[in-house]
Amino acid sequence: MSRLNPGAYSFVPGRGFGPDIPQTQAQAPPPPLERPDQLEAPRPAPTISLNIGGSSTPPVSAPAPSVTQPSKPLEGASKSAPAPKPAKSETTAAPSKTFSTEKAKTDTAAIAQEVKAVADRAVLEDLFGTLKEHLNIVFIGHVDAGKSTMGGNLLYITGMVDKRTMEKYEREAKEAGRESWYLSWALDSTPQERSKGKTVEVGRAYFETEQRRYTILDAPGHKTFVPSMISGAAQADVAILVISARKGEFETGFEKGGQTREHIMLVKTAGVSKVVVAINKMDDPTVQWDKVRYDEIKDKLTPFIKMAGFNPKTDVTFIPVSAYTGVNLKDRIPSSVCTWHDGPSFLEYIDHMPMVDRKLNSPLMMPISEKYKDMGTVVVGKIESGHLRKGDSLILMPNKVPVEVAAIHTEMEEEVNQALSGDNVRIRLRGVDDEDISPGFVLTSPLKPIHAVRQFEAQLAILEHKSIICAGYSAVMHVHTLAEEVTLPALLHYFDKATGRKSKKPPQYAKKGQKIVALLETTQPICVEKFSDYPQLGRFTLRDEGRTIAIGKITKLIETHTIEEVTEGVAALSTSNTTSN
Repeated sequence: MSRLNPGAYSFVPGRGFGPDIPQTQAQAPPPPLERPDQLEAPRPAPTISLNIGGSSTPPVSAPAPSVTQPSKPLEGASKSAPAPKPAKSETTAAPSKTFSTEKAKTDTAAIAQEVKAVADRAVLEDLFGTLKEHLNIVFIGHVDAGKSTMGGNLLYITGMVDKRTMEKYEREAKEAGRESWYLSWALDSTPQERSKGKTVEVGRAYFETEQRRYTILDAPGHKTFVPSMISGAAQADVAILVISARKGEFETGFEKGGQTREHIMLVKTAGVSKVVVAINKMDDPTVQWDKVRYDEIKDKLTPFIKMAGFNPKTDVTFIPVSAYTGVNLKDRIPSSVCTWHDGPSFLEYIDHMPMVDRKLNSPLMMPISEKYKDMGTVVVGKIESGHLRKGDSLILMPNKVPVEVAAIHTEMEEEVNQALSGDNVRIRLRGVDDEDISPGFVLTSPLKPIHAVRQFEAQLAILEHKSIICAGYSAVMHVHTLAEEVTLPALLHYFDKATGRKSKKPPQYAKKGQKIVALLETTQPICVEKFSDYPQLGRFTLRDEGRTIAIGKITKLIETHTIEEVTEGVAALSTSNTTSN
C-alpha cells in the first residue's frame, strides 16, 4: 500500500489486483510433501536400442526382469540398507542390442561382411542367375609330357569336339605320319604346331561339366616359348602340371635344364594358388601302372613344389592318368587296370575342389592378352576384378583412352550382356583403334583406374644368375600379360638370411639365393598395383638370356608426376641460383 494514498491498489505477484491484504491475513503456505520410504529397487533408466546389422528377422523383445516385492518391511531395517537386487530371469534373455562403443566394433564388421555377401549374391544372380562356376586351368610341363593330348581328350570326352572331327584329325595325323598326335590337334591348330608337335602359342578352348565351366589354356613347354607360357599362366586359376611317367622322360624334364622346375616356379609367381599334378603315360610299356614309379615321381616332386611356395597338403594333388587312352580323366580307373589307386578321377576332382575367391565388388581391371581387328577393335583377356556390362564407359590404361564396350563374347563366341571377375572374354571396343593397343594394357574403371607408373620398389628373390647383379642391371619383366624391359637403378636393402631383417645400408650387389629390395624403372609407364592390394597385378618375373633370373612382388608405387615435380623443382632451384649469381 502506498503511504501517499492509503486507498490505492497494490500489485503483488501471484495475487489478484486489488486492495492490499494485511500479512497476518495471508494464507499459510502448504505443508511440505512427505516422500514415503523406498522399499523396492528403482526402475532402470530408459535406453535407446539400435538394431544395426544382425539378422533379418526382428529381434524378440526380452521380458522385463521380475522384481521381488517384499510383503512387509523388515522390522528394524535401517534406511541405509541396500535395496534388494532384481531377481534374474530363469530363461536366457535375447542378446542386448544396446548401442555401445564395443558393440559398434563387432556390429560394423558384421555389417561389412553381410553387405559384401549379399552384394556378391545379388551381383551373381543379377548377372548370371544360377549359372555354373567358372575356372581357368592352364596345362604346364616339359615338352612332350602330353599337355595338348590331355586337353584334346578332355574336349572330346566332354562333348565339345564331336567324333567326326576327331576321326578327321586322326586320319590327317596318320597321313602326316603323326598318328599318336591326333588328340593334340584339337588345341594345336597351326600347321607349324602340328608338323613339329610343339605348342608355340597359348591354345584356348572351353568345356563344361555338370558342375562347372572351364577355360583351357594350353601353354607351350619348350624353353624358347616361356614368355608365351607366362602369359597363359597369368590368366589361370588352377595349374595342371603334366608329368610323363615314361622312363627317362620325367628325369629329363625335372633335372637341371628341364622345364618342369621352371614352370612350377613361374605359375606360383603368376598367381596360381592350386596345382594338380597329372602323372601321365601310366599305360606306357615301361610303366604299366606301376605304383613304385608313381611314388618315385611323387617323392621327387613334392619337396620342390613345397620350396616354390605351395603347401603339399592343401594346394597340391597327385592323380595318375593316361591322356591318350582317357583312363582316369572322366571315369575312375577300373580295378582290372590299377588296383592301388581308388581316388577320384581328374574331372571328378576339379569339379569338387574349393572355388577360388573372386573380387566381384572391386573396381574393374582386365589385362589385355590379345588384340585384333574384326568389325572393330577386339581385345581378349581375363577379368581380374570387378564386372562389366555392354555399353559401359571405361578407360584403357596407361594411355588413358576413354572407350565404350560395344559387345562381349564368351569362349563359345556367344554374345552376352555382361561378364564378371574370372571370365575369359572377347570385348569389342568403340573409340580406339587396334594399332593403339598393346598386350599388357589394362581395361579399367574410370572411377578408380589402375596405377600407371614408371618407377616402383619391389622385393626380389634371386633364383639363378651366372654373375652378380649391380645397380644398372636390366632384364625383361613379365607382369600379368605384359613383357617390358626394366632397369634396376638402385639396390636399396638386402634381407639377412639368419634374422630375416632388412639392412640399413644398401648392398653393393646381389647374387644367387639372396632376397633384396630394389628400385625398378621402365622407359614407358606400365599398369601395375601393389602386391598387398591386387596380388595378381603386383607379382612379376625377371628373365634374362632365356632364363628366369628372379621373382618379385611390388611393395611401393612411385607416381610419375611426383618425379616430374621434383625435376621441375630442382630446375627452378638451379635457375634461381644462377640468376642470383
